[in-house]
Amino acid sequence: MSERLGFPYPLVIGHRGACGYRPEHSAAAYLLAFDLGADFVEPDIVVTKDGQLVLRHENEISGTTDVADHPEFAHLLTSKVVDGVVCDGWFTEDLTWAELSTLRCTERLPELRPQSAEFDGQFGILRLADLFSLVDGAGDASQRPLGIVAELKHSSYFSGLGFSLAQLFADEVQSAGWGDSQGRLIVESFEPTCLAEVRWSGVGCARVLLVEAEGSPPDLLATSGDDAPEYASYLTTEGLRQLADGQSIDGISVPKQMVLSHDGRRLVAEAHHERLAVYTWTLRPENMFLSEQFRAGAEPTAFGDWAGEFEAILATGVDGVFADHPDLAVTARDALPH
Repeated sequence: MSERLGFPYPLVIGHRGACGYRPEHSAAAYLLAFDLGADFVEPDIVVTKDGQLVLRHENEISGTTDVADHPEFAHLLTSKVVDGVVCDGWFTEDLTWAELSTLRCTERLPELRPQSAEFDGQFGILRLADLFSLVDGAGDASQRPLGIVAELKHSSYFSGLGFSLAQLFADEVQSAGWGDSQGRLIVESFEPTCLAEVRWSGVGCARVLLVEAEGSPPDLLATSGDDAPEYASYLTTEGLRQLADGQSIDGISVPKQMVLSHDGRRLVAEAHHERLAVYTWTLRPENMFLSEQFRAGAEPTAFGDWAGEFEAILATGVDGVFADHPDLAVTARDALPH
């Protein structure tokens, strides 16, 4: 799919930008990702109190912003249940965009990535509208096609608060002039209902179902309880066929462990047989994130044999990979036999 649209194959997707080098979801992280060779970048999208779409890993923002240092927001510290998980902190839906715009980005993993943490406080939070403008500008400057893989987070949770994440996204896409994205826009979600709503909204983009290693989609758990299908059911031969026939799904995105397993090539081949694209996450070079056979030494934060793991993943035929360090993924892609 990507190759026909003029993109390299497989795609290298900057995970929250180049978040191995700069605080995630900052303008600096996204621009650096493209400078390092990423074809797409991946924002996580959540909602503010006044219905603005902003880019944060989660709607709970204490780990990625300096909100705790703002006494004017101390009264908003609270505990909530999001998709069945208890979360303590500050939440985007309790702050307006004007309030959120006063915060600064911080490194989520400062002990692992102290060089990125040196940039704490230097960059503000972005809206989805800001990212569309940034990608348009970066594409014009580099004279190459660039795209976005937009992850819509906690759609059913936000629906319970009165927000249609899919419709807000569709409105933003049209406003940014990305309605006919020419293959530059992919939307992904762990919730199949959300992807169906995006399709109904008329947004012209590919739709990808994110699949966890265990559990069930939170939207289906909310409606069906114990009868909700498990994520694993989507990855069987019949499950892939049903996804392809349902017309709301154009691809799947799975944890890298599934691709590296003995069944990984079967999964990729069967998905491709059903004309479903396959993406995988997340490529990271540190030992603590690498599969055991690719670790080097005992230091968990040191880089191991990342090239070996990245090349093994790419060799399965996946259509794209999410990487914290896009330059390393590009290097691995360049090492593949053509």
